[in-house]
Amino acid sequence: MADPSVALQIALYQHLTAALTVPVFDSVPECTPYPYVVIDSEIASNASPLSGKKREDRLLYLSVWSDYQGQTEVKRINAEIAEAMDGIKLPLSTGRAVAVRVLRTSSNREPDGRTYMGAVTLRIITQH
Repeated sequence: MADPSVALQIALYQHLTAALTVPVFDSVPECTPYPYVVIDSEIASNASPLSGKKREDRLLYLSVWSDYQGQTEVKRINAEIAEAMDGIKLPLSTGRAVAVRVLRTSSNREPDGRTYMGAVTLRIITQH
């Protein structure tokens, strides 16, 4: 069976777009107004047993961007992501998402002093 990374990206985008109150992007168009979420990066590690189906342990990083004064908006969107993603069954067109977990959320003020960034780390185990 083919690597499920592209199917995972598509399913993640579709699920987040339907569940969140803000736009979700893989690539943010120029001049996009805040707030929004970006599917940033993915790290996959081999988690296959000695025999059986191939498994990957994936860390996916989502960024939340806001120009709202203070961290309230970023924290609200982080919470929306956590509610939408933690423990869900995420159907893939190729392979299978065995487990979906929110590992961590964070928020911070950017160096410009006006923009805030939130971050959500997802751990998704895929099998194929």
